[in-house]
Amino acid sequence: MPKISSDTLWDIAAAEVRSRESRTDEEDAEEDAHSPTQRTVFFMGSKAGGKTTILLRFLDRDETAKPTLALEYTFGRRARGHNTPKDIAHLWELGGGISLSDLVQIPITADNVSSLSVVLVLDLSKPNVLWETMERLLDSARSHVEKVCASHQKTGESRSGKQRVPQVLHKDYPDRELISPFPVPLLIVGSKFDIFQDFDSEKRKVICKTLRFIAHFYGASLIFTSSKLEATMSKSRSFVNQLAFGTERPKSISTDPSKPLAVPAGFDSLSQIGPPVTSDVDIGTLHAKNPLDLWKKVFERVFPPENIKERKELKDPAKDPQYSEPLIDSIRAQKDQELEQYKREQAKSWKSLALDP
Repeated sequence: MPKISSDTLWDIAAAEVRSRESRTDEEDAEEDAHSPTQRTVFFMGSKAGGKTTILLRFLDRDETAKPTLALEYTFGRRARGHNTPKDIAHLWELGGGISLSDLVQIPITADNVSSLSVVLVLDLSKPNVLWETMERLLDSARSHVEKVCASHQKTGESRSGKQRVPQVLHKDYPDRELISPFPVPLLIVGSKFDIFQDFDSEKRKVICKTLRFIAHFYGASLIFTSSKLEATMSKSRSFVNQLAFGTERPKSISTDPSKPLAVPAGFDSLSQIGPPVTSDVDIGTLHAKNPLDLWKKVFERVFPPENIKERKELKDPAKDPQYSEPLIDSIRAQKDQELEQYKREQAKSWKSLALDP
């Protein structure tokens, strides 16, 4: 007859806790190396800039990209070897460009911030909105990451027990004391290179140097892609794979403005990038607050930002033309008219009432 253990569930649990507490860092690291990982990659960027195309290419899905409605989620899995648990990548995509930047708080949480990476996709064919898109989205994401990190400091260690935010650059990182690294790993993707390559050579040079500076300033990797150039899409997949599954990062470098850029984080420097491209203005007269502001002023002299008053931001996706549904929209317009008519009638009825003093 088998021996029946007298240990209660609490005894077993207490023994497990004691066992974990007695483990060395080396034993924990060895266990982590064999355990499946979960990482989160957050895609954001220019409206209709090619985020979904890059995401589908990473997942190896042969599908036609559709407009992203607000915020969408999917996931990918990858096995490290035969008969091993699969690592999981949680993939979020923010649609609408800067108009829905408030939604960054949904994919950036206390549970995943320690394993979070960001992919910022910028449409190279629309340089007049490039800086604003980059600035608004990175500021929103950074602000929320820092907010989550601040809550960690108040409550103690992260729920996962492995806090590594903000990102810390190694001591030999180029210009380490002069840059402001993004708090989590960042990949900047310049999309629609096939259109960009037909730009005037001087304009291409301004955009390339500016994006190299931005990427270096934030401690990010930078690549240019086009859905029509398979080599660039394959490279983008390799960079995203590194963020999602911890694979080896591509190390090839290309800084020629006439070719798709590819600059892994830490492989560039301010001396290699050089000063901003200026031909009609003295940099000393721009009165910039800091290096980033200087590059912004120079860039916007070449590519003036669009008039915000002329470009109305659509906070309500139901009013965004890219999500139009003619039948539904006509019914909605009719109901809106009926509602306005009802409001006017009610206002008249209240005014006609003779209220006693």
